[in-house]
Amino acid sequence: MVKYSGDQVREIMDNQENIRNMSVIAHVDHGKTTLTDSLIAKAGLIDEDNAGDVRFCDTRKDEVERGITIKSTSVSLCYNVEELSPDPFLINLIDSPGHVDFSSEVTAALRVTDGALVVVDCVEGVCVQTETVLRQALQEKIKPVLMINKVDRQLLELQLDPEEMYQNFLRTIEKVNSIIAVYDDGTMGDIMIDPAKGNCAFGSGLMGWAFTLRTFAKIYANKLNADPSKMMKKLWGDWYFDAEGKKWKKSPISDSGKKLERAFNELILKPIQRLAKNAMTNNEEGINKILRHLNIEIKQEDRELREKKLLKKIMQKWINAADCLLEMVIFHLPSPKFAQQYRVSCLYEGPLDDDCAQAIRNCDPNGPLMFYVSKLVPSSDKSRFIAFGRVFSGKIASGQKVRIMGPKYVYGEKEDLYIKNIQRTVIMMGKIVEPIGDIPCGNLAGLIGVDQFLVKTGTITDHEEAHLFKSMKYSVSPIVRVAVKPKNTAEIAKLVEGLVRLSKQDSLVQCITEETGEHVIVGCGELHVEICLRDLQELSGIEIVASDPIVTYKETILNNSSQVCLSKAPNKLNRLWATAEPLAQGLSEAIELGKVSSLQDPKQRSQALFNQYAWDLNDSKRIWCFGPETTGPNILVDQTKGLQYLMEVRDHIESGFQWATKEGVLCGEQMRGIRVNIVDAMLHSDPVHRGSRQIMPTARNVCIASILTASPTLQEPIYMVEIQCPYEVIGNVYQCLTARRGIVQAEEPVSGTSMTVVKAYLPVAESFGFSGHLRSMTSGQAFPQCVFDHWDVVSGDPYDVNSTLGGLIRNVRQRKGLNEGIPPLENFLDRL
Repeated sequence: MVKYSGDQVREIMDNQENIRNMSVIAHVDHGKTTLTDSLIAKAGLIDEDNAGDVRFCDTRKDEVERGITIKSTSVSLCYNVEELSPDPFLINLIDSPGHVDFSSEVTAALRVTDGALVVVDCVEGVCVQTETVLRQALQEKIKPVLMINKVDRQLLELQLDPEEMYQNFLRTIEKVNSIIAVYDDGTMGDIMIDPAKGNCAFGSGLMGWAFTLRTFAKIYANKLNADPSKMMKKLWGDWYFDAEGKKWKKSPISDSGKKLERAFNELILKPIQRLAKNAMTNNEEGINKILRHLNIEIKQEDRELREKKLLKKIMQKWINAADCLLEMVIFHLPSPKFAQQYRVSCLYEGPLDDDCAQAIRNCDPNGPLMFYVSKLVPSSDKSRFIAFGRVFSGKIASGQKVRIMGPKYVYGEKEDLYIKNIQRTVIMMGKIVEPIGDIPCGNLAGLIGVDQFLVKTGTITDHEEAHLFKSMKYSVSPIVRVAVKPKNTAEIAKLVEGLVRLSKQDSLVQCITEETGEHVIVGCGELHVEICLRDLQELSGIEIVASDPIVTYKETILNNSSQVCLSKAPNKLNRLWATAEPLAQGLSEAIELGKVSSLQDPKQRSQALFNQYAWDLNDSKRIWCFGPETTGPNILVDQTKGLQYLMEVRDHIESGFQWATKEGVLCGEQMRGIRVNIVDAMLHSDPVHRGSRQIMPTARNVCIASILTASPTLQEPIYMVEIQCPYEVIGNVYQCLTARRGIVQAEEPVSGTSMTVVKAYLPVAESFGFSGHLRSMTSGQAFPQCVFDHWDVVSGDPYDVNSTLGGLIRNVRQRKGLNEGIPPLENFLDRL
């Protein structure tokens, strides 16, 4: 069945011009995996008759059961396209999930690819997750091409006329282009989607057919004796063909005064519509006439097929999806050699003129090895993982000695650095791995034997002066917690081992052991946590008991401190004074996105804070640290003047600030959006009396005191929920949202259908069981999609247990085993 071997793949790997690394990205259920089947069938991995039904890239049992992709799957495909090149092409394709809870898989896929096939359902249009994944692609400098999928629904189900179909296509393309216009920085050249350029395809992944304007331009160029590239421009937009006068017109009126049909409708959509109508009505005479006209031959047994099966067979013969997609990918997505020239700046952390950066930029097979591990994939031996990633420069081979650098590695130091040998190099073919001796730059690869030295991602090199690849920025964050324990308490060691493996195989899951000894899994949403629990059960091989899902909250403040707060050291020989204030609007988000950080050039950061967030210029230059974990959205600022010994205890004060921001005073949750100003200090002259044991708890106390005097409160995570439903059940949708503290933001009809899209804000705490509740209230006619949107303040008085906020704080404190009631200010504030 397979038309190529591992050795043939290795031969093509050296020809960088003929390699394409691409991801397939889209909203959930828009048809990525089904469409991918066409390309896999063309490469000979599955039978063409089964393409669209096999879902080759759904390799997990739960993916098949649920009908959605959960983990991204890589497959290397070889094609001989003689009309484009005498040499074969290698397409390294990654099929990624569409559900928002698995966005980290999309991020990992985009990091190691150069192009993205964006799939959009022509009926549902550009949805919330389409926008998210396209934004991620553009931020990683990934060039997009567009596939408008499920056109068969418009033909057979909705039975729209050609002009309505054209307008729907136009709206989708305009929406995609509006997103590109916002996030494109211009370094990739012109990447706007334009069917006249050939970077947009229309078709049906399920039926295995698709076309670009190039497909039909070649057909009509022969008949009209015209240039196909010029013909493409006439097949889109306001162009009309006057058959009587045999000329093209910009106006819809012919020379004889007859009304003309748009060229796209007349020459492309109408022939497809006629064929579909004849197939669906089993009109044998009409079908035979069309087959003769199109010069298509189908087998006798295929002629016995009826309706959709017959239509699928004819369309696959006439305008095959794989041929169309392959042509679009080869013409419009960049080769590694071209893409790495502009991608190096967003990939490499070190100087952009050192040997490694130059080798990445030139995709140099003779340069130093630079390999990025984007994820760890479980191998057939459940206890081991394959490190999956891409060779950006040099060559990686079995047995090669390499430097494995984790994300905590600091240039020139030895922490998180291992010097080991690669056991084996492989390429991924869905569930199967194919061993290959060595893999040159520009290709995707799997490495065996390095997993025990990596946690989730890492950089592998053979150059001693190499810096790390930049860490990936995820569009979602872990906000849903579940406590887990073994059913049989004697199996706790197996649970811990399972948690370590789970943490490795999932980029975003956090496995935490609380101080109480409780084991907690933190995921991105209800479905993500559900999948993690299922994986944990398999990885540990034991029965697990899980708590109900719990939401992560953040502690923040609403006002400036009402007084300057003082805290004395345990020995009463050192004193610190501080105030707290909320961060400016938008600054917390900028810190979380890495736009403002400790890694920035201090001068640039100072200017940005002064210009964009109205900070005092002196304060912006005297930032000590961010917290918690030195990267969080809280800032410690030194506002003191000419104090002795302060710089000698700076580290201890910073540690106290990190401690305070990691475990807030209200209920032990992390803090967010708080600025603490150290305004004065009195420090003992003898270093013995101002060690960490004296200064660190004092710094923590003064931070907490200043927060307690600044109207402390909690922030809860909020989803943007997009619900698609028929107009007649909209009242039930509103009712369901209102019962769960949802706030409707917009309501838009889906053009050409009776469907409506409702957009609303929904607290994550209210989202558990929301899909089931909504389905029951609308008889299964409403389909929600939740995406984390922002943090919002919880209303109420923190000291009133009958208010929403007070009750929430009490519940969280009880769950964590903390003392009842918020500790009083007197515990942290000292008097002169």
